[in-house]
Amino acid sequence: MVWWDVSSALRSLAKLDFCYLTTKGRKSGKRRTIEIWFAAGGKPRTLYLLSGGRDSSDWVKNIRRDPRVTLKLGDERFSGRARILDKGEEDARARRLLAAKYEGWSDGRALSGWARTSLPVAIDLEV
Repeated sequence: MVWWDVSSALRSLAKLDFCYLTTKGRKSGKRRTIEIWFAAGGKPRTLYLLSGGRDSSDWVKNIRRDPRVTLKLGDERFSGRARILDKGEEDARARRLLAAKYEGWSDGRALSGWARTSLPVAIDLEV
């Protein structure tokens, strides 16, 4: 899939309620898949996730060991690299995007506890 195809696919798939994130188990080495909320926006090939369990979530522990992941959105599969976000504009963007999509958040309102305290993770899709 070439660059513009990924961007077009993401625009149409961004409305889905969830995606499937597959990581490599840090101990077992086996593939582990979870269903998780996501948001797209900002960077054209980046998706954002929030870990309510922060660093204690197994999927976060797995990506800290090996950031290579796969995502399934609808019938489309993408490979990518995960990054833990720490403060800054991209961190804030991830929180706002997920809060807007799943909680109806809008500018001028305070973020919910979930959006404010979860650990934001970016997935940069590879083409």
